[in-house]
Amino acid sequence: MAKSNYLFTSESVSEGHPDKVCDRISDTIVDAFLGADPYARVACETLATTNRIVIAGEVRMSKDKCGPKAPMLKSGKINAPLIEKLARAAVKDIGYAQKGFHWKNAKVSIFLHGQSADIAMGVDAKGNKDEGAGDQGIMFGYACNETPELMPAPLQFSHNILKALAAARHSGKEKMLGPDAKSQVTLQYENGKPVRATAVVVSTQHSAKIDSDDVKKIVRPYVLRTLPKGWMCDEAHFYVNPTGNFVIGGPDGDSGLTGRKIIVDTYGGAAPHGGGAFSGKDPTKVDRSAAYAARYLAKNVVAAGLAERCTIQLSYAIGVSHPLSVYVDTHGTGKVDEDKLSTILQELVSLSPRGIREHLGLSRPIYARTAAYGHFGREPEKDGGFSWEKLDLVGELRSAFA
Repeated sequence: MAKSNYLFTSESVSEGHPDKVCDRISDTIVDAFLGADPYARVACETLATTNRIVIAGEVRMSKDKCGPKAPMLKSGKINAPLIEKLARAAVKDIGYAQKGFHWKNAKVSIFLHGQSADIAMGVDAKGNKDEGAGDQGIMFGYACNETPELMPAPLQFSHNILKALAAARHSGKEKMLGPDAKSQVTLQYENGKPVRATAVVVSTQHSAKIDSDDVKKIVRPYVLRTLPKGWMCDEAHFYVNPTGNFVIGGPDGDSGLTGRKIIVDTYGGAAPHGGGAFSGKDPTKVDRSAAYAARYLAKNVVAAGLAERCTIQLSYAIGVSHPLSVYVDTHGTGKVDEDKLSTILQELVSLSPRGIREHLGLSRPIYARTAAYGHFGREPEKDGGFSWEKLDLVGELRSAFA
């Protein structure tokens, strides 16, 4: 039996966190290729450290025939100079113009080559064979009714604190804050529902002109506005820059890598994670697209009132066009039969890689915006961004169980 009274903690990191800088660069490159060719294949990893950005991986345009040893694809306008320009623009937009990590001065090295012919053979559609999954793996989706976004409350509040601070920094209102930041929120659950915060941690990069007390005064109003009224923890458990100083930040303070913040990207530890990162991957990679599909289905189940919580697991084999399994768990909160629910969901949405991509419109340049503050719990956008957050299955699900 699940515990009903407990503490649960989730963290978030800002767009200026070293790993998130790398996620942003990698997804910016994904967008560039998909903007030029919706069928492009991209697996792009970024490393960042003191005034150094290294970009590596495999790419292929739909009409390319270059092999895995090609130093850089020459398709259209997607070339090394453009990729370097895009990486610098991403760093500039985040806000890094510091001595140890500057958008203009950092050295950018690019090591992208053609996609493996062996992988391409398994993934490409050919003859009677449909497009296969880009890799084997398991992917999870989750939704719950703790917040309007149908996301776990500790993670959603952690994201919202950092988004508010970033917006204030970008607007010029909080000029003393830097791009690098982290937050962590611990909530008290009673009878399985969050009721208050017992601890809040915020660490944010700041100017050398102010000290930790000044930073705490800046941060406090944003935390108070984010948490529901009366939920703020006591002063003894409100930690702001607990090390005392956070002037050196970003990739100058700690190296960054694409894909190291997968729990921040998903559900803050409130649900399982299959292990695959999202950023830097085109939507033929089921690490990304199937995780989006699983969230889409779980969210619609909860929004339809069929359960208070829902976890969905999908599994795939490389080169195989259909999921090997579809598992649905409503954690004892479901109002319908889970086996029937699994069947209905598969009837509503094709969970093949192609089916997911086409249903959610994923072959578009919509990924750079996902790189910070979570891939889930966001508003669907008119150009197709965050399409996996739509609630367009609610009516059909309710009808199926009427």
